Parts: sequence; C-alpha cells; structure tokens
Amino acid sequence: MIFDVVIIGSGPGGYVSAIRCAQLGFKTAIVERYETLGGTCLNVGCIPSKALLDSSEHFYNAQHTFVQHGIEATGLKVNLQQMISRKNGVVSQTVDGINYLMKKNKITVLHGVGAFKSTTEVTVTGNDGTIKNITAKYIIVATGSKPALPKGITTDSKRIITSTEALQLTEIPKQLVIIGGGVIGLELGSVYARLGAKVKVIEYTDGIIPAMDKALGKELEKSLKKLGFEFYYNHKVTEVSSSKKDVTITAADGQNNTQTFTGDYCLVSVGRKPYTLNLGLENIGIQTDESGRIPVNEHLQTTVRNVYAIGDVVRGAMLAHKAEDEGVYVAEFLAGQKPHINYLLIPNVVYTWPEVAAVGYTEEELKTQKIAYKAGSFPFKASGRARASMDLDGFIKVLAHADTDEILGVHMIGPRCADLIAEAVVAMEFRASAEDITRMSHAHPTYTESFKEACLAACGSGAIHL
Repeated sequence: MIFDVVIIGSGPGGYVSAIRCAQLGFKTAIVERYETLGGTCLNVGCIPSKALLDSSEHFYNAQHTFVQHGIEATGLKVNLQQMISRKNGVVSQTVDGINYLMKKNKITVLHGVGAFKSTTEVTVTGNDGTIKNITAKYIIVATGSKPALPKGITTDSKRIITSTEALQLTEIPKQLVIIGGGVIGLELGSVYARLGAKVKVIEYTDGIIPAMDKALGKELEKSLKKLGFEFYYNHKVTEVSSSKKDVTITAADGQNNTQTFTGDYCLVSVGRKPYTLNLGLENIGIQTDESGRIPVNEHLQTTVRNVYAIGDVVRGAMLAHKAEDEGVYVAEFLAGQKPHINYLLIPNVVYTWPEVAAVGYTEEELKTQKIAYKAGSFPFKASGRARASMDLDGFIKVLAHADTDEILGVHMIGPRCADLIAEAVVAMEFRASAEDITRMSHAHPTYTESFKEACLAACGSGAIHL
C-alpha cells in the first residue's frame, strides 16, 4: 500500500495530524498498536481522569456544600463500579468519535506495531503476527509517552500502580500514597480524596506543580489540604514494597532522615517518558537524546528529511493540545503553507478543584531573565459570581511588562480556570496590554471579570472590587 503520509500513533497529535493531512488532499494512513484509537489521552489519560474528577466532585459537593444551597440529602454512598462504568462509557463514546472522523476523512486505519523498515517504508505487525508493508512519501512519528518510574522502583499493577491502574480501581483506598506532586498525581489524588481516601503526597522538590508559578502551588496546597491531603516535601523515595493488602514506602528527607509510609495503594506519578519502543528508529539512523526524545528542527523534521515527529516524543511540554498543534503544523508545512506555533503561549492546566491554569512567563522566569515587569492580582473571594457559586479559593495574577504594559504571563487558580485561560491566550497572541483588557467589556456576573480586575491591578490604577 502506498500513501502520501503515514502517521504512527493515534493519540491527539496523531489523529489530528491525520485529519488535517486528509483535509489538505494527502492520501493518509494511521498506524495504531492498540485495538482502540486515541492513544493515552483518550483511553487512559485526559478523558477518563476528567470523567472521574467530575463524578467525584458531584459526590463531594453533595456531601459538603448542598446543604448550604438548601438541598438536603441523606444516605449518600459511592457506587464505584457505576462511577468507573460511566467513565468507560465516556471513553468509548470519545473513541467511537475518532473512528467516525477517520472514516469521514477517508483515512486508512491499520492496527499493529508500526516500525521503520526504511526511510519510506513501515512494517505493521498485527496481534495475529501478520505483517503489512506500507510506503509513504512522508512519515510522522506520534507514539506518545508512558509513565516514568524513579530509579530502582517497579510497579506491580496491583498495589504499586501508575495512572493507568488508578483509573480502574475496584475499591476506594483508605490510604493512598502518591509519589510525585505533579499534575497527574494531584488530579487522581483529588478523585479518591473526595471519595474518602486519606492521601499523602511525597514530593522530591519543595512544592507541588513545581513547573508552574510558585504562587499557584502554594494556593493549591491550601485547597487540597481541605480535602485531607498531607504533603511531604524534599523527600526522596528510596524503596517501595508491597504485599497482598498494602504497600510500604521508604523516603529520606533533606537531612537524610528516613521515614516510612504505608497505604493500601501507592500511585507512582513522577512524570512521563517518550515511547519509541520497537519503532525501528535505528533502521533509518535516528538516535534519541539523553531523555529518549527524538531530536527535531524548528519544522519538527528529524535528521531524516521526510520523517517528522510530534507530541510527547519531541521536546517541550507533554500536553495533548501541544501535540495537536504540532500535528496540524506538520500537515500544513508539508502542504507548502506557513504555519507557526508560539510555544510560550501553550497553556498548562491542572484539573483539580479549584482548577489551575497558566500561560506565558512565570514570575520566577521574569526575575531570572531580568525582564522588568509589574504584577496585579485579584482574589476570587472578591468576585460576586464566585460568591454565588461558593468557589472562593484562588486568584488571578497578571504579569505585564513594566514599560510597554504588554501581558507577559497570566497565572490563575480558581473556578473554571481551564476555560478562563483561553482569554489570556488570545490576548497574548495579539500582544495585548493589560490596559487593553481593562477597556474590554466583561459580562457581569462572570468569573472572567476577575481577569479584568487583575489587569486593572497590574496597570496600577487598582482593581475596582477590591
């Protein structure tokens, strides 16, 4: 079989790239090693975790906040089996949607392990051992990532688990120990904390979500402690062992004092690593870097001229929407267009409650780069809309250039920040100033007014409602 473009991997980067290639007139095929399309994000990542986050949030609110709204409920209990079943249904519907899009755009779908035979040939080995050889003018690698593990620690998929197993538990843990204070661990920890688990987070650095603005991590810690989270910072895990019923974790603090933690389950969540196993890169002379990533140039082109790579297997943040943007970029570049991606303006989101979202420079980065800036913030407790919904935790912080007033970074934690951050992205794409936002009408009462108020504070005139 001969194609214009073959894409290996059907996650957000792969399937979006395939659709854009087909829209641009390329005869396109996509290769997926698993039975379902959608990759980690749709099957065991973004989509199922958000489904469980929403379900657990409903239960928590029914327990703790409904009464203040005048809604009295008794005899509440969690049907975890139904909660998992609903999550599986969401995943199934989403995956079915990708199957539909493949058919709609006349994209050939091949299931099996794709590997390079040459720079223009890919072998697809099915689960039954059958091998198909396909040829393409261009090949795009979009094989994604897998959970990373600390050195010397292995999982057993029963008591010592990764995010994959955490999405399929058959019981609510009494004690859940999480190694890593990043996005995935905090989101899944939130699910089970809302359902009654006691959650302990062991983090190697001095704070949670360490890649984001420090103020966000400190505020999120306060909110998660209300759920019963406990945090142990500057701790290095040295050993993890399990039995049939529990797990034991040993960690050393900054003074090398050893501490032991026990729980029903241990979720290992220290990030992810590029996945290129059995891809056959060595057959075409491509070598990965020290982190396992495929080196690419500014056009996402590898050292082999007709081979491109996108998403988690290349440099940059491991985010589904970043992979999608790169997938579209490569498709349009191959079609002779002039696409662009501003990597600074790819937003980062944590789907806890309150939600956390950010785009642009952090305050720490501006200080390091000696960029003169001014800051303004506005707390959600001063927002009428937030008071109405009882979502008072958090704030929005705006960083603007001291001289030009151009917005350099926006960092927010609060209700619906995953959606609110889009206004900041649009503003920064058009190089808006903080004053520009203050001159725009924001509907009242809305959460987005808090962004306008933060911009007012950054301008120096001061927020109106604070």
